[in-house]
Amino acid sequence: MNRKEFIKSLGVAAAAPALACVAGCGEAGEGDAVAAEKGNPSFLELAKSRFSVRYYAKTPVEQEKLDAILEAARAAPTAKNLQPFQIYVLKSDEAIAKINSLSRCAYGAPVVFLVCFDKAKAWVNPFDAGDNSGVMDASIVGTHMMLEAASQGLGSCWVKFFDPKAVSAAFGIPENLTPSFLLDVGYPANGAAPNKMHFERREAKDFATYR
Repeated sequence: MNRKEFIKSLGVAAAAPALACVAGCGEAGEGDAVAAEKGNPSFLELAKSRFSVRYYAKTPVEQEKLDAILEAARAAPTAKNLQPFQIYVLKSDEAIAKINSLSRCAYGAPVVFLVCFDKAKAWVNPFDAGDNSGVMDASIVGTHMMLEAASQGLGSCWVKFFDPKAVSAAFGIPENLTPSFLLDVGYPANGAAPNKMHFERREAKDFATYR
C-alpha cells in the first residue's frame, strides 16, 4: 500500500495528520527514509520541489485530480472548524477567458480556483473585534490545495493580483463572500521553470527565535 492509498484508507478527517505522520513520525529521518524507499517524496521534498508555474500546457486537467484538490481543501483545518470558505472552479472557456481579462497573472492556466471567504461565518478574535479568521482560513485551504496539486503532478501559482470587486461582479459572487486569491492550476508547459528568486531562502536561524 503506497502513501496515497494509506491516507485514503484512513478517511478525509485523518488525511492531514496522516500525511504529516507518514512523512516524519518515528525516529528522526525515518519518515523520509520510508518515503524514499517506496519512491514517494517526503513532505519536505514535495514542499521544496514545488514552484510557481507561469506557463501552462493546453492539456486538460483530469476531473479526478480536481476532485483530489478539492478533497485536500475539505481536509484543511479552520478556526473552530467553521469552514467559512467557498471555492469557485473556473474551467469553462468562458470563465477562463474572463479571468484572464481580469488578471494578467492567470497565465492561461486551464483551471483557476477562486477561493473566497465569508466574514460573517469566520471566527472573530475576542481580543480584537476587527480581526477575523477569514484570510487565515482561506490561506490554509489554499496551501492544502497547492500542495495536493503538486502531488498530482500539476503546477500552480498563487495569485493576489486582481480587483476583488471586478472579479465578484464578473462571476456573480454574493456580497457576503470576499475573493481572497486565485490558484492557477495545470500541467507545466515545456520550459516552465522556477523564477531565480525561488531559491533565495533565509536560513532558519535568521527567522526563528527561541525563548
